[in-house]
Amino acid sequence: MLSTGRSRHIVVVQPYIPGYRTSFFTCLKARLEAVGCTLEVLHGPPPPSHTARQDASRLAHAFQVPVRRMAVPGGRSLVWQHVQRRVASADTVVLEQALHNLDTYALLLRQRLARRAGTAPRVAFWGHGRTYTKPVSRFEARAKDAMTRHGAWFFAYTEGGAAYLASRGYPRERITVVRNCVDTAELATVRDRADTPGTREFAEAATLRRRHQLLPGRTALFLGGLDGPKRIRFLLRSARNIAEGLPGFRLLVAGDGADRGLVNAAASSGRSPVVALGHTAGRHAALIGAVSDVMLMPGRVGLCAVDSFVLRTPIVTTDWSWHAPEFEYLDNGRNAVITRDDPAEFATAVRTLLDDRPRLDSLRAACRRDAADYTVDAMAARFCEGLLDMPG
Repeated sequence: MLSTGRSRHIVVVQPYIPGYRTSFFTCLKARLEAVGCTLEVLHGPPPPSHTARQDASRLAHAFQVPVRRMAVPGGRSLVWQHVQRRVASADTVVLEQALHNLDTYALLLRQRLARRAGTAPRVAFWGHGRTYTKPVSRFEARAKDAMTRHGAWFFAYTEGGAAYLASRGYPRERITVVRNCVDTAELATVRDRADTPGTREFAEAATLRRRHQLLPGRTALFLGGLDGPKRIRFLLRSARNIAEGLPGFRLLVAGDGADRGLVNAAASSGRSPVVALGHTAGRHAALIGAVSDVMLMPGRVGLCAVDSFVLRTPIVTTDWSWHAPEFEYLDNGRNAVITRDDPAEFATAVRTLLDDRPRLDSLRAACRRDAADYTVDAMAARFCEGLLDMPG
């Protein structure tokens, strides 16, 4: 890692702060302070599309700024976060890679006009690299590439995003791959203790099994937001199909969101395999993982990939086109199962896997090994190194 040579003030601008990001920013702040730099995080309230998830969090060194949203045709919106005054004294400002953030263009223009005088912060981007999770027009793709090329540095979630940027002309030497992940330390500790007789967690896992009538080799987990990208209807339909050919099958659904009503309705119907648990995190998520064999995720796979490794619940998913970058962490047949995007094939794959204990054990062992490659401290270390490698 390069020495800074002087104190740098770094500002990271986020749409909002979900709970899974707080540990990362805490680790990044500590690493930057160790080399004489400071970190400030600016954010707005959760956007309307994420409010139902109830995952917003607070952070001591973060400040909420006013946000204006302007609707545009096509059901989209432009966003203006009032960050100009607070970033005026920054050496570096890290922004979300998103076309709809109007403050991005003001900061890029300021960087360009004041580059020689050194009176404006260097602008870096943080994000996917390309648009993974939805279709975009050729114009939108080119506009995003053009905007990104004006950034002084790029922090890519994954190797795939970095490779895309390089193929579009962005200098590879100005890209840091951070290996996007979440803090899984508590999850790992509780999960391990749930397998240790005599511990509180072992007793709690046993209680969960009795309460929900869970059988070994017959339990699946869904952990995440209950909304459109997660394809909840597909998930619930698959659960019914799996249960028809696998007596005793249960699907634990842990999450909240706009489609919670669908889950509650399925769970309340007669002889349903679905168990609705509501929003779940921390210790409870680890305990649910301890009593589950696999994680079902027919819709978008993102950071749940990291959770599946730590919980040792290999993901069963499909080759759907709109997964997030972290889908790259999955290796079909080694730490996950990826089927064609077909409900019948998906259900058959789950039944077959749960009936093949040696294969399931092999996948779970691979998940446990891979968990060590994705830690929030390592992510913060890569991010810090990239910030210090940026020219002043």
